[in-house]
Amino acid sequence: MFLKEVYVNRRDQLKKDLNSGVMLFMGNSDVGMNYPSNVYRFRQDSSFLYFFGIDQPNLAAVIDPESGEDILFGDDVTIDDIIWMGPQPSMRDKADRVGVKGVLPYNKLSEYISDVIKKGRKVHYLPPYRDNTRIKLNQMLGIAFENLKQEASVDLIKAVVKQREIKDKYEIEEMDKAANIGYTMHYTAMKMAKLGMVEQELVGVMEGISISEGTMPSFPIILSQNGETLHNHMHHQILTENRLLVIDAGAETNMHYASDFTRTLPSGGKFTQQQREIYTIVSTANQLAIDMIKPGITYREVHLSAAKVLAQGLINLGLLKGDLDEVVANGAHALFMPHGLGHQMGMDVHDMEDFGEDFVGYDNVTKRATQFGLKSLRMGKELKEGHVLTVEPGCYFIPALIEKWKNEGINSQYINFDKLKDYYTFGGIRLEDDVLVTATGCRLLGSKRLPITVDDVEREMSQN
Repeated sequence: MFLKEVYVNRRDQLKKDLNSGVMLFMGNSDVGMNYPSNVYRFRQDSSFLYFFGIDQPNLAAVIDPESGEDILFGDDVTIDDIIWMGPQPSMRDKADRVGVKGVLPYNKLSEYISDVIKKGRKVHYLPPYRDNTRIKLNQMLGIAFENLKQEASVDLIKAVVKQREIKDKYEIEEMDKAANIGYTMHYTAMKMAKLGMVEQELVGVMEGISISEGTMPSFPIILSQNGETLHNHMHHQILTENRLLVIDAGAETNMHYASDFTRTLPSGGKFTQQQREIYTIVSTANQLAIDMIKPGITYREVHLSAAKVLAQGLINLGLLKGDLDEVVANGAHALFMPHGLGHQMGMDVHDMEDFGEDFVGYDNVTKRATQFGLKSLRMGKELKEGHVLTVEPGCYFIPALIEKWKNEGINSQYINFDKLKDYYTFGGIRLEDDVLVTATGCRLLGSKRLPITVDDVEREMSQN
């Protein structure tokens, strides 16, 4: 938990940005894995944590900008709870730690919201993403389940995004910690990987590090020799010579701030010539993007510049053809990189994605594209000091997608489909770093950068 003043100042700023109605923040509840009392690891709602800081289930809170009051709703533990959980601080004590004066039992929440509605005041709430929250909102507000997301308060979403996307010094310190845990996870896997291992062995070690040094992985670990499947959570394969191993993983600190790195390793420790060529294209695009990041530039501009590096590299190899600007303008490169260059990150690995990406990654000036590939760019708007972003160009050879484009003649004037036959078993490559936008450019998060060049990766793996 941060200093009390951090949470007080955040709520005060929110009252200035949204000065009418009542803002309702729903905390998360425990969720049973296979019966009610055997629960998944608890994860508090990020916006509730950001403004109220209390990391426990079954809480809610309101902020009333008109009266200036904040109220926390939750229950003190019973003797039965103490038997299983041990003594716990009172709700009053917890509220004092984050500067909240009002405390009421949880069962008073519905009555409070009902009174607000009767007075004709608006209840602002954020889009719900868990069913138990949806049920509670439905009961209190009378909004049909299918309408809860679109009825969420756009004004509140914009006010929260305005605050949460610009990281303060306390958050940056946490994200450096998360990056250092992520470094240890990836570096350990890089040093352990060897032929004959099962992918699951590496996943287990990485997840163990994330839990021993933080709370948990910031998302389910992606680790697969089928890297052409962008989010591959299958870990059953044996590491095999001449295959590529994509590892996309990060950690959450105990304060729930995230990291997110990707490295692509040769399963046997040495890249083939074909792998070297594609890997070098991707690593060049990664570095160019990092060098370009600064306040005032849009991330769409950075994405398209990285796309040109990818396209030029593939033109040089004879896989693409034609004028470089035309190739990128027509999206021919997206056959090989159908995703965006990166996303914002903070408490959520895809920060505030529960609000909807267009509220987080776009604004009134920069609108989401409709073109294949470019429309998958999660963050397109102008960069500001304090933004935290991932930079993750990739190059993938997806046989089903290649065949679709070939059969439908999509961008056929720019693609040498016959030459792609030699890449159908290639897999994919993705290289991802986390950066903080500074006053004059950006810096990598964490104390050290994971090995990223071909030579550095092979050297690190040479003794495996």
